[in-house]
Amino acid sequence: MNLFSDIRTLVIDSLTAMVAEGALPEGLAFDNVTVEPPRDPLHGDMATNAAMVLAKPARQKPRDIAEALAAKLADDPRVSSAEVAGPGFLNLRLDPSVWQSLPKAILSAGKTYGTSTVGQGKKVNVEYVSANPTGPLHVGHTRGAVFGDALASLLDYAGYDVTREYYINDGGAQVDVLARSVYLRYLEAHGQEVAFEDGTYPGDYLIEVGQALKDKVGGAYVGQSEDVWLEEIRNFATEAMMDLIRTDLAQLGVKMDKFFSEKSLYGTGLIESAIKDLDDKGLIYRGVLEPPKGKKPEDWEPREQTLFKSTEHGDDVDRPIQKSDGAWTYFAPDIAYHYDKVQRGYDLLIDIFGADHGGYVKRMKAAVSALSGGKTHLDIKLTQLVKLFKNGEPFKMSKRAGTFVTLRDVVEQVGPDVTRFVMLTRKNDAPLDFDFDKVLEQSKDNPVFYVQYANARVHSVLRKARDAGIAVDDAALANTDLSQMTHDSELAVARKLAEWPRLVEIAARTNEPHRVAFYLYELASDLHALWNKGNDVPDLRFLQEGNTEATQAKIALARAVSVVISSGLGILGVTPVEEMR
Repeated sequence: MNLFSDIRTLVIDSLTAMVAEGALPEGLAFDNVTVEPPRDPLHGDMATNAAMVLAKPARQKPRDIAEALAAKLADDPRVSSAEVAGPGFLNLRLDPSVWQSLPKAILSAGKTYGTSTVGQGKKVNVEYVSANPTGPLHVGHTRGAVFGDALASLLDYAGYDVTREYYINDGGAQVDVLARSVYLRYLEAHGQEVAFEDGTYPGDYLIEVGQALKDKVGGAYVGQSEDVWLEEIRNFATEAMMDLIRTDLAQLGVKMDKFFSEKSLYGTGLIESAIKDLDDKGLIYRGVLEPPKGKKPEDWEPREQTLFKSTEHGDDVDRPIQKSDGAWTYFAPDIAYHYDKVQRGYDLLIDIFGADHGGYVKRMKAAVSALSGGKTHLDIKLTQLVKLFKNGEPFKMSKRAGTFVTLRDVVEQVGPDVTRFVMLTRKNDAPLDFDFDKVLEQSKDNPVFYVQYANARVHSVLRKARDAGIAVDDAALANTDLSQMTHDSELAVARKLAEWPRLVEIAARTNEPHRVAFYLYELASDLHALWNKGNDVPDLRFLQEGNTEATQAKIALARAVSVVISSGLGILGVTPVEEMR
């Protein structure tokens, strides 16, 4: 059930009838007609822009269209009034019976209330985290992991066919550095004193890897030159780091469907195939790029390179894919990786990058547009930095990691549920302050507590009702009479519940899971407001002593709130609690 969609259908049907009657000309497109909550709740329950968007193509005054449409809508029993506002907006007030029937619909639908078919089964690949396999995940990766995982769940909830993917950056020089760092820990495991030079990884997390390598090969690599052990230790260390990363992700409740190795692109013809595809389209050429804008680097000199004509697909400049010495640039394997995704038949690709990758956005979009002939859309979401605080001070780096705060540090401090919810209390491209003290506060200022407390309050009422012998299972509540649910505070909760299916579709279309967190906070606020009003107005209390039917009606509304909160938290990857401790 999607009440906003139902009322939009009513508006479209009314407009269609007006066309049939000659009040509107034929051939009008209704695609841009919307029904949404008014900016000011005092103006009504819903508002439509129909008259405003149809006035020009219909060659009529918007107010004239709005008045005729209002008369049509007022004939429907769901609409108690339709009022024209301003130049032609139409504000609708719905009959109380519409809101009174909503809890029954939610309880009957259960977990499926709010699920959508907007995705139409389209195949979506969401790539996120994709950290270099050189150490444990840090707090920046944590935000990307939470955002990507919540987005994947949101899209799945909205009817998309979603693949969660991790791109293992195991083809670059940083993995050689990892191998050398592990070799030092390996020598240390043999009792040697070692020094970590600049550029190596000194974190304690490699001590166990060095010991594991010793357990596997004994002293075979001690005193040997790099060409003997580098490749073997690269593979050993990469797998050890990926095991560590998988464990970190599991602590956060993140499970990937696919891990794709960058190294698998090399020596297999995949890069060459991708570049040939672009070449066949006339998008590869030999040329010399202009010097960087601004101050020219002292060592810059014009060199002929192999370039991708990315400007033909929206980029600012063409991009090099092969250096003058014949080596691939970093961009080439990225092209090949996305070529592989396109070949796998995805309708939509979503990449979650850190804010420091902003310069890659246009070139990657250009590459996907070129590789797919414009058929596959790429959306790149950037996650901004996270600043950590504890006791009013910046949270210090992890000794285990050596240079940064790890995902594990954060989760061990506050738990996965708090970590995930707080990471989604800001839009992905806005900086986030994560205060360890505040996120554990039991107050309205702590959104995760406020939402969980609302759900726990509902379950406390359910327990008390059961103890009193009142049937409060969903089937019983769905059959109760809610016609006495007329107080503004009760109707406010119902109105907010009606927004859930619409919110899901908007959040899915815009790839913005933070909207779910914001909505849950607002829904919890409405429930808490109703609860607190019951302290002053006995008729609003959920437990009506001596009146089973009234109690069931009150609890049906509260239970509907719990259903939606549970669904929303499920999208965010947060476990709803039934009792606060």
